[in-house]
Amino acid sequence: MCHSFLTSEAMALKGLLIWICSLAVLSSSAAADETVPRKCSSQTQLMERLSADLKVAVECGDNLTSAWSEQQTAAVLLSMRNLADSLHKHQLKGCQSAEPKQCPEAEVPSNGGLACVSVGNNTYCKPLCNDGYDFGFIRRSRLFDKCTEQTRYKWDTQYVGGNKLAVCNETPIRISGAKTAYFPKHQDCLTTKSNSELQRSIIETFTAELKSEGIQGESQHGCLVCG
Repeated sequence: MCHSFLTSEAMALKGLLIWICSLAVLSSSAAADETVPRKCSSQTQLMERLSADLKVAVECGDNLTSAWSEQQTAAVLLSMRNLADSLHKHQLKGCQSAEPKQCPEAEVPSNGGLACVSVGNNTYCKPLCNDGYDFGFIRRSRLFDKCTEQTRYKWDTQYVGGNKLAVCNETPIRISGAKTAYFPKHQDCLTTKSNSELQRSIIETFTAELKSEGIQGESQHGCLVCG
């Protein structure tokens, strides 16, 4: 229940502790196990507590924060911002197992994401934009970009040089990409990635599109990363 949740002082302190522990967990290694506090040693328990507390905080809304001072609110916002930055960097590593290893990491578009798969020794990535955003270039017939030995392990992007595959600009009209190049309304990239079935559907659609383009072979290392 919201009224029995936490005092404002305890919540602000807990937010800071959660951030510190989460950073320790995300950057932990075998050598770090000796120095990480016992409260931060269990990744599963930490994630369960963090998820549960955040859900309660969202449900309570104004009832939870009405008694907080400006400084306490700022302290929690700072902790959450730093945690969000760390988690964002962590989820961007979701496609590091793709082949070939010589390919540089593709830049993930803000306000969208990249669905990537490997077929043989080739990597294919499909940019997607969130609802309310559209591509900077027309790419209705360009479902994906690739990095292969034939491209000299560089991305064959519409942008000159670098690893940028697409840009998602804010607009109410979606006309530049194929119908499957957009996340559905009320289902942005993070919403999709947080649900295994939704993510699998995005990858399966992309895999089918590759086959329809004549790219045969077993698809591996399917992944989705969000900007």
